[in-house]
Amino acid sequence: MFKRKSVWFVPMFITALWCCIITPPVHSSDGSMKSRLLDHMGKSYTGTQDPSYLTYDLALREYMVDRINKRFGVVLDPKTYSGFDLLEIESLFKCKKSGEPFDMFLKMFPKYP
Repeated sequence: MFKRKSVWFVPMFITALWCCIITPPVHSSDGSMKSRLLDHMGKSYTGTQDPSYLTYDLALREYMVDRINKRFGVVLDPKTYSGFDLLEIESLFKCKKSGEPFDMFLKMFPKYP
């Protein structure tokens, strides 16, 4: 009877030890930008002129412009498009055919001064 318990103890001990040793995932080099964006997670805003919303939108625009530049090699100005427009632009870039120019998709979005 004692041998049966010891047979199960070893795998359970190894599993518990493994769970304690596993390290959390390492964040990429753009962690500071991502953390600035995640600081706004779960917040609600009174409108588009709310100062908290404006800092969120700026963080989103900077993050998305950097991500689009890294992934597609297209340099965009964060002041030209809203954060949500940049999210749409990235999704369209993912779906575009290899021969299509990026400018064709950028013409669909209004530019902000």
